[in-house]
Amino acid sequence: MTAVDTNVLVRLLTGDEPRQAAAARALFATGPIWIAKTVFLETAWVLRSLYGFEESAIRSAFTKLLGLKRVQVEDEPSLAAALALTAHGIDLPDAMHLSASPPGAIFASFDRSLIRRARRAGVAGVSEI
Repeated sequence: MTAVDTNVLVRLLTGDEPRQAAAARALFATGPIWIAKTVFLETAWVLRSLYGFEESAIRSAFTKLLGLKRVQVEDEPSLAAALALTAHGIDLPDAMHLSASPPGAIFASFDRSLIRRARRAGVAGVSEI
């Protein structure tokens, strides 16, 4: 198994460095790949900030990665739930915070906008402090 860094995902998803993009594709084609949640967070930031990707494009790319049979993801159910929340206007880091909360826990925040969006998305147990 090979755990990959953010730069490998960025090359795979953007293809902006042809040699590195080809190496990333070959790596994903040859064996099991492990992707940590933190790599997804950083990759989303890079794609949004440096490449101008829209949230929907990031969600689509990450969802496709989750569907690859050779790819294993840290806490995949939580990440899949977070990606679903991004469709409701919740940014990925906040969505990951919400989806990683233990069952039955109250998620408390000062961020009124996040609380409002989470409630609209059907997330139970969110509370404004």
